[in-house]
Amino acid sequence: MDEMLIKEFLSHNKIGKVIENEPMYKHTTYKVGGPARFFIEVQDMDALKTLLHFVRENAIQHMVIGKGSDLLFSDREYEGIIISLNGFDQYQVNGNIIKAQAGVSMIALSYQAAKLGLSGFEFMGGIPGTMGGGLYMNAGAYKYCIADVFKEATILNEKNELVVLNKEEMQFGYRHSVLQEHKDWILIDATFEMTIKDPQDIKRVLDKRKERRMTTQPWNFACAGSVFRNPEGKSAWQYIDEAGLRGFEIGGAQVSPKHSNFIVNNGYASAKDILDLIHLVQAKVEDQFGVKLHKEVILVNWE
Repeated sequence: MDEMLIKEFLSHNKIGKVIENEPMYKHTTYKVGGPARFFIEVQDMDALKTLLHFVRENAIQHMVIGKGSDLLFSDREYEGIIISLNGFDQYQVNGNIIKAQAGVSMIALSYQAAKLGLSGFEFMGGIPGTMGGGLYMNAGAYKYCIADVFKEATILNEKNELVVLNKEEMQFGYRHSVLQEHKDWILIDATFEMTIKDPQDIKRVLDKRKERRMTTQPWNFACAGSVFRNPEGKSAWQYIDEAGLRGFEIGGAQVSPKHSNFIVNNGYASAKDILDLIHLVQAKVEDQFGVKLHKEVILVNWE
């Protein structure tokens, strides 16, 4: 990586907030991760296009993130540029249509939609990520997912062109979207078609599910939500329980005693502790039951 080239570019272009050697534990829900050589919160679409053109033209390692809720950064330095879209946090409402940018919080938007009497985002009430990450993973809960209300999305493709994708083109599946096959595509915003309902009825559903989460999930620990996708036939947590791993620890990482498909940071875990525990759980479950648990968590900067 040519640091002088990057610094010269940044000195001549107004891109946004630039922080050097920024610890990624500040930007992930796991609260782990080594420093990024450059961390940039881009200020607008023009800045994003300019920055992406530069990093691609000069083959500079880079990654676009939101709130880092499904990411496990390694403990070592990320020798490149982390691009944050947290500033892309606006949404618009027109009747029963909501258009939200990639950096909008899923939890915040679910409650705002409820106040407006717009149903369809209730499942998002406990997912601590942004709309960009939610669409990338086709986030879901309670047998609902983001694809259920999705209408279309604006994508910035590998040619730095804005294109609109419909639901079919997004190729949604269980925790899957076409974005996972196109790492150079960046979701800018998405449009959703909601159902009009009584705001109090929607709020009751959100409150009931929040109470259930508080009771059954380790909401007060640093974690990334569910670590493993559910295999067919039985939930991942059941396999983990039956393998005797509930509460098992490696260093500061622990299979949550409250919900065994959550691996939590007890306050002093390294990224390696968490990854080692993920691998141990996978190995034990496959050895005992012949079932391979697939991660929902995305590994960054491990090779």
